[in-house]
Amino acid sequence: MPIKAILFDMFDTLVMIEKEHAFYSPAVKSMHTYLSENGLQTSFADFRDAYIEARDALYEDADEKMEEPHFNVRVKNTLLKLGYHAEAQSDLVQGATDAFCREFRNYTRIDKNAKETLKKLHRKYRLGLVSNFAIPECVQKLLEQENLNDFFEVVIVSATVNKRKPHPEIFWHALEKLKLEPSEVAFVGDTVDADIMGPKQVGMKTIYIERRPQKELENHKPDQTIKALKELPTAIKKL
Repeated sequence: MPIKAILFDMFDTLVMIEKEHAFYSPAVKSMHTYLSENGLQTSFADFRDAYIEARDALYEDADEKMEEPHFNVRVKNTLLKLGYHAEAQSDLVQGATDAFCREFRNYTRIDKNAKETLKKLHRKYRLGLVSNFAIPECVQKLLEQENLNDFFEVVIVSATVNKRKPHPEIFWHALEKLKLEPSEVAFVGDTVDADIMGPKQVGMKTIYIERRPQKELENHKPDQTIKALKELPTAIKKL
């Protein structure tokens, strides 16, 4: 069956995270600064420790089911550990999440071949995005910032559906929106478990973009492998 649509991973596939993910500490610091300006009275060190504890506890609980709670839940739980009560959807919590996102975006850049490749593919295929990320709003802001929005018919972010790749459910959300069979869709990504094993288990073709060595490739082979996005149109034709 011919390929009718292509789904992409977001981070380190289309949009690169720079400096070995060095954004994390500055982003947590930005949250602390925002919250301090809005009434939080605790040191950065205490806030950071509470945040790490809240984050790790949340993912210990969620990882087994491959769930993705919204980042707001982390912030709410962090504040609770420090003796502050705020709802996950409160302006205070959302403001802290937005502060994290703003700093994170300073550490991202679009892949140099992304726009030209997307332009070529958009003429022939329906395009979509399936990304693991706890802040869906941040993904949307990045797409707008890089003028990528118009390329994608479907955008699914894990925290919106509370499932992370490689769980099948997140891929089925995209397929249902496209109204296509898995065999009519190719998935492109840089991580073996999330972007190769995950799509394959629902029946999609897979294209792996080499960003770093991954031992899992020995046992889980993609249908095609590329070293740069500019190679993607040719790889799609070979599926």
